[in-house]
Amino acid sequence: MDTESIDFRLQKAADLIADADSLVIAAGAGMGVDSGLPDFRGNEGFWRTYPALARANLNFAEVASPRTFEENPRLAWGFYGHRLSLYRKTIPHAGFDILRRWAERMPLGARVFTSNVDGQFQKAGFSEDQIHECHGSIHHLQCINQCTSTVWSADGFDPEVDDESCCLLNAPPLCPHCGALARPNVLMFNDSSWVEDRTQSQARLESTWLAKIAENQARVVVVEIGAGTAIPSVRRFSHRISHEFDGCIIRINPREPQVPSSRDISLPSGSLEALCGIDAILKSG
Repeated sequence: MDTESIDFRLQKAADLIADADSLVIAAGAGMGVDSGLPDFRGNEGFWRTYPALARANLNFAEVASPRTFEENPRLAWGFYGHRLSLYRKTIPHAGFDILRRWAERMPLGARVFTSNVDGQFQKAGFSEDQIHECHGSIHHLQCINQCTSTVWSADGFDPEVDDESCCLLNAPPLCPHCGALARPNVLMFNDSSWVEDRTQSQARLESTWLAKIAENQARVVVVEIGAGTAIPSVRRFSHRISHEFDGCIIRINPREPQVPSSRDISLPSGSLEALCGIDAILKSG
């Protein structure tokens, strides 16, 4: 695979997509980089985005935890409130639209599996019932005390954050059921209080679709984008689907492009560049 040119790999990827009956999109943090979103790769990248946390010598795992919401809720909501505002303002890059068009052409449909909590696939036009957000969504809230398994939309919360201190300035959201502090419905580090119901519902829809794919003996292609090995949730899913359905993985990753087998395709580039390259070939064919 290492001896094959990028153009040859792009052609092979385009051929796989053109011949497929169904598409699985597996996306990690690298998918959002071309939209201008940080991927928090290492302390250096995290602290570059949040200099106040660098000055406090707090790393991603320390801030993104239920413990921080308990001990310093204004700091916790300063971090997550900034991210919520950022994701609301972000426009998905053109690669999302390319994937949506490919998905619409598939005879047996498509699904998205993502570790991203940013809601960018929904914003790009994918329907809710196509998406499995395995780490939850920042656009939904839950009670910090788990007084209920209900989650609700964060639409009514407009965070005001002091960038110098990374602290929330306005009132944090509260649970409408018990009045306790609300937190994002996302899986954090060392998190035993995450309410999984919404994500489990998405997983059930995914399982139903995969059963239909298996019943129809569909040709499946997995397009994996920006998913690394540090938190391997997306890679594990890609490998499982590829193994179960005897499919191929098109792995788009500029840093860790290695693929598990010779039939898979490695594209060591950013998401937008690779997706545009494949799409240009599909359009020309």
